[in-house]
Amino acid sequence: MRPNRPSPRARGPASHRPAESPRGSADGVWLHGLHPVAAALANPARRLRRLLVTREAERELAERVPNPWRITPELVERDRLAALLPPESVHQGAALLVEPLPELLLEKVLEGSTGPVLVLDQVTDPRNVGAILRSAAAFGAAAVVMQDRHAPQETGSLARAASGALEVVPILREVNLSRALQALKKAGLWVVGLEAAGPVTLAQSGLQGRRVALVLGAEGEGLRRLTRENCDELVRLPIMPAMESLNVSAAAAVALYELVRE
Repeated sequence: MRPNRPSPRARGPASHRPAESPRGSADGVWLHGLHPVAAALANPARRLRRLLVTREAERELAERVPNPWRITPELVERDRLAALLPPESVHQGAALLVEPLPELLLEKVLEGSTGPVLVLDQVTDPRNVGAILRSAAAFGAAAVVMQDRHAPQETGSLARAASGALEVVPILREVNLSRALQALKKAGLWVVGLEAAGPVTLAQSGLQGRRVALVLGAEGEGLRRLTRENCDELVRLPIMPAMESLNVSAAAAVALYELVRE
């Protein structure tokens, strides 16, 4: 499919063509909310299909991403947009149909950034993954690696939780996570598993000067046995005994801060 080209109508008012229901579309992913939509509009790697906006949202988006856009917006009423999107979608007057981002090679991603890599072992909640992407973007992570299965796909709720980070941090999907960890080791990264029973804290592990791949497991289950065995080292966060563990997205944020702070 050809990428969308700037339209001569992009600078003018939105089209009044009636919007069709975004639900269940086989053509791509519907992003909703001003942050995810603005980030996707600004991402040249993202292929855009349809943009539905209220008048207010169109003005707000134009302030964040100056015209001309690569797609002509379609004007809708707020109530109509709410009826078209899944229940409880916080759309803020904007919804954008996009194609999934192109898959990237691990080698290319590692060449393009010197930051740490996050590896998620069967973290399935899209809100947690979105929050992890947001922290990854904030602390300069090079990528987030997930399984092709047992991990959420690109959805509006994931993009909403990521608050624009879905367009910034590459997601690499691997069929076999153990092989991915071995590939990270061959690329020179030190693979560190975050686990409550780790023998030392992350700060005590002496990682200065090393590029790290940080592995996080699902809440409750933690790291799977084979994933744990493929780590170079297991570490923990120094939390109080009264609290057994942190939410995986909170743990990712704390660990990333510890890794990148000087």
